[in-house]
Amino acid sequence: MRDRYGRALIVGVGEGLSAALARLLARAGMKIGLASRSVEKLGPLAAETGAVTQRCDATSRAEVESLFAAMDQALGGPPEVVIYNASYRVRGPFVGLDPVEVERALAVSAFGGFLVAQAAAQRMVRAGKGAILFTGASASVKGYAQSAPFAMGKFALRGLAQSLARELHPQGIHVAHVVIDGGIRSARRPEPADAPDSLLDPAAIARSYLDLLNQDRSAWAWEIELRPWVERF
Repeated sequence: MRDRYGRALIVGVGEGLSAALARLLARAGMKIGLASRSVEKLGPLAAETGAVTQRCDATSRAEVESLFAAMDQALGGPPEVVIYNASYRVRGPFVGLDPVEVERALAVSAFGGFLVAQAAAQRMVRAGKGAILFTGASASVKGYAQSAPFAMGKFALRGLAQSLARELHPQGIHVAHVVIDGGIRSARRPEPADAPDSLLDPAAIARSYLDLLNQDRSAWAWEIELRPWVERF
């Protein structure tokens, strides 16, 4: 990384991967912004990382614009790293899916990614540097039965990332998509005693994001896939 990043914004923050990212980027010396539809739950993480928080529905253009305007001030400048970690999952037999819920899934997983990336890119193009990272899933490359809405949204997000990488890499902006191909370990999803290493460690995933940010621009990756070593693919 030729110029170290100093300000990061994570959109779609919960207690798993995004929390691990906030902790790691804070330890790396970055000022952190956290955005979520429910900021009340972010208090302990914000206190731990020194982060500023703001409520944001990523599917709302007005709220995304307000988020970036606020972060420009709170972080001491525009975010130089923006991570889109929001998604919305709807499952069930295809013939019975609620179109309203499907529309919501597409809006959060894909359209929200567009809005956040556009606001980020507008700032980064002016600065001539930055990084936009998108969190994908197994569904980004594999459409599973009874999971059509999630696959639709994640396929679209991957297409957005690939298109942006081709357009923005030559302008000094590193765009990358991370396929999380497996379950993520958490307090609510502990690893089975008879299947060690079968779930991804969120802290280990976060280190891979930081590795992307540390890549020299002569060898940027636009996509990486992460999975437990015991997972078949």
